[in-house]
Amino acid sequence: MRTVADAIVVEGLVKRYGDRAVVDGLDLVVREGEVLAFLGRNGAGKTTTAEILEGYRTRDAGTVSVLGEDPAHAGSAWRSRLGIVLQESQPLGALTVRETLRLYAAYFPRPRPVDEVIGLVGLAAQAGQRAGRLSGGQRRRLDVGIALIGRPDLVFLDEPTTGFDPDARRQFWDVIHGLRELGTTVFLTTHYMDEAQVLADRVAVLRDGRVAALGTPAELQALRGDVEIRFELPAGVGAADLPALSAAPDLAGGVVRVETSAPTRDLALLCGWAEGRGLELANLTVERPTLEDVFLAIAGDHAEAAS
Repeated sequence: MRTVADAIVVEGLVKRYGDRAVVDGLDLVVREGEVLAFLGRNGAGKTTTAEILEGYRTRDAGTVSVLGEDPAHAGSAWRSRLGIVLQESQPLGALTVRETLRLYAAYFPRPRPVDEVIGLVGLAAQAGQRAGRLSGGQRRRLDVGIALIGRPDLVFLDEPTTGFDPDARRQFWDVIHGLRELGTTVFLTTHYMDEAQVLADRVAVLRDGRVAALGTPAELQALRGDVEIRFELPAGVGAADLPALSAAPDLAGGVVRVETSAPTRDLALLCGWAEGRGLELANLTVERPTLEDVFLAIAGDHAEAAS
């Protein structure tokens, strides 16, 4: 159901290539001002769906509303409300960062001040540097700056940190946090689960052209409720000597693993058992399923060539 606070509403979206439905009855609502991570294996329909939402590709069935309009028929005024950062771009290398943003600002009736955008994307030190001499991470920041110059209500980010080193990725995340603070809706496709975990208000996981799961990272992690308790089996102790836990322990290479839906109870039993015998549970860890664990369980193990 659509509300006034929905930036994107998709119902029954279908896109076929020949006999194959790449997108097959997809339903999705993206709330205004949220960061939504759109995840799926290659072939799940991510890119095709995003291109339909951006107005670059037609659909075969279903209804789509983006910022209150159908992308298939929307005009230039609607497009000016979007910011799109593609996976690859070719900035005008002879222009400086400031000159590039001034050029793009001229296309909009009410652009953001160029220096404000430069500050938002963290390029103040490179404002006078030619775009062709920027590092990969700095060029992606410039791409986002170009997308922001027209004061968009909605920004599409397609794999924005692919190829970044860890430091550059985390610096770029600060830019996305800045978009959230501006109240900008962000539609993010990414292969990095930690990126989705850190940035997204909600995560949509695609499988076979449909949204198979949708929720906050914590909600999705709760779908695989079992927690893993792991420790090294003390010397002279066998698995049969362990207390009765809610799940059977698995022993391999001297390491005990217990996947349990009652971690507090089982951990208390283990600690009490060890303390009563004067034993130490070396390398004791308690881990909840990661978003990547959930993604692999939901998205499946297959991969297709198209996306």
